[in-house]
Amino acid sequence: MDRFRDGHALVGRDGELAALRDAVAGHRLVTVTGAAGTGKSRLALAAVKVPLDGPGRTVVRVRWHDGIPVGRRALTARVVRALHGAGLTWDPAHTDSAAPAPALPADEVLLLLDDVDPVHTECIGLVQTLLVDRPAVRVLVTARRPLGLGDERTIRLGPLPVEAPPGQAGPSPAAELLVSRARERGWGEEPDPAAVARVCRLLEGVPLALELAAGRLGEWTMAELAAHLESGQCRLADPDPFLLRHRTLRTAIGAVHALCEPAERRVWRRLSAFAGPFTEAAAVFVCSGSDLAPHEVPPALAALSATGVLQVLGEAGAVCPPRYRMARAARDFGAERLAAAGERPVTRDRHAVHFRGAAAVAETLWNTGLQRQALQTVQDEHEDLMALVHRAGDGTGHAETALETVLHLWFWWAVHDHAREGSDHLRALLPRLPADSPLLAQGRWLAAWLSAAWDPGTAHHLLSLAWPAAVLAGDDALLGRIAHVHGTLAWRRQDPESAAAYYRQAADTTPGGAPGGPSPAVSLAALAVVQAHRTPAAAARTARRALAQAGCANDAWATALAHYAHAFAYHRAGHTGRARHRARRALADLEARLDAPPARRALRLLLAALDLAATAAGAPMPHPRPHVFVPRDGAQTPPATASLAQR
Repeated sequence: MDRFRDGHALVGRDGELAALRDAVAGHRLVTVTGAAGTGKSRLALAAVKVPLDGPGRTVVRVRWHDGIPVGRRALTARVVRALHGAGLTWDPAHTDSAAPAPALPADEVLLLLDDVDPVHTECIGLVQTLLVDRPAVRVLVTARRPLGLGDERTIRLGPLPVEAPPGQAGPSPAAELLVSRARERGWGEEPDPAAVARVCRLLEGVPLALELAAGRLGEWTMAELAAHLESGQCRLADPDPFLLRHRTLRTAIGAVHALCEPAERRVWRRLSAFAGPFTEAAAVFVCSGSDLAPHEVPPALAALSATGVLQVLGEAGAVCPPRYRMARAARDFGAERLAAAGERPVTRDRHAVHFRGAAAVAETLWNTGLQRQALQTVQDEHEDLMALVHRAGDGTGHAETALETVLHLWFWWAVHDHAREGSDHLRALLPRLPADSPLLAQGRWLAAWLSAAWDPGTAHHLLSLAWPAAVLAGDDALLGRIAHVHGTLAWRRQDPESAAAYYRQAADTTPGGAPGGPSPAVSLAALAVVQAHRTPAAAARTARRALAQAGCANDAWATALAHYAHAFAYHRAGHTGRARHRARRALADLEARLDAPPARRALRLLLAALDLAATAAGAPMPHPRPHVFVPRDGAQTPPATASLAQR
């Protein structure tokens, strides 16, 4: 009896098992496909172990263990011997379609060809001939990719879900497998759900990886296991595997690698530079080289997808081109091969150049009014953009390339509510730049802007370093944006006169359409908020001027801030109804055009305050105490006001 039959029960595969049983009952050829370690053999054995619909069957299993000779002759000989043992004679070398077929045994024969990847090509012709010669024979195959024959039914086996199904209490299927296998090996600790979930996510629900990880719980706690898996999964091992290639995760993945063509191996190891999903165009750019032509990359992507090394994201036939993601274990293996081949520096260089370009494209989309598409571009490429930044911050990449990428993404940090993250990246990168780098001043300005809300002292220091360089370079855009940050800092220290002067200087100095930061309309909106406390009429004029700026209509973020300022000016002038109407229109327009959390919160807080003021005319506008800003005239302003001025 196989160890898989006796030792372990299937976990989390009820749906796939039922589907496989139905397929075997209704089709003559069924193939269970999936990546290495997903449990194809175990599922097939479970399916043939239980009674199936129809007449009784004699199950004949042929498996290609490690070390078995590979070739059409060896394959045919083994299949013929196995069928003969079940009472069915067959000689494919002397097939005569006109001659009567030898009698079948009383039971129908189900031939299980298990793990045929080493003889995949040979198996195609053999199975086709067998199905034609022996109509009563059914064939069940396990392989990483289908045979591609006519009436083949494919059951695709993926990793186990790492999250519990919606509405279902209890652990996820991946967590259930991990804990149950650990219990079978004598692990007696009470599982920490958070640590279990983290391990399952790191292992991406791959059953083999989960079982190998369960074997390490005798020496590590669940939390320690998760920490070890962060740095690489290929070390997971089992001293007594059912298959030799399953003794470590590295050898299991290596068995797939060994069957790849040379071009596929080169693409595999270079794709390990990607941290997240990627497009075919990105793969072609990063993987191409003197030994690999661009036209060789797409076929390699298709082959690696067929064997489960890559996962294809997106629906077939969708308008957007598909994206690919490499499994974590395959990526770790590829990274080892990349380092061994001496190709890591050049591959990472190409990766950095590509994603610096992706950040530049995103900024161009933002500046040309396609702001939702700009944010979507950053979200799509986020994992690799951050990988580029982290590598440079750790001293293993090009700091200037990474800083340039961070500068292109200024709108992501400021508009999409990631200011602290962007500030942290800049502080890690700035010390790594050469003293004469032209990017230093821009990096210092952006770091000051992003950190002004919680670290004004550092922001002042960074601006003092950036200003002389901007003057020497004659960079009006940078000078204007430095003035904008000074306005924010003055506003925070309750100096509205200085804040207004700085915001006015920023609006007048920054050229319209200049890339790399907020437009003059944003500075004018901040100026209008400051003016509204004492001169609401002037504030309304400034807000209208902001809305009239060239390109403001295409800038959903600047438009929302300008409308906010106009609504706030109306409120300070006593026109609460007008203020509410404008704020509501601004919020509806923003939500339809752009995901900008700080601006959305500002408008919602203003609306809440205006609604309250409408029911209690003359009452001060209430706000959460930690966010209250009290100008010199003593009038309270919504917390959103300070937020708007900071941005």
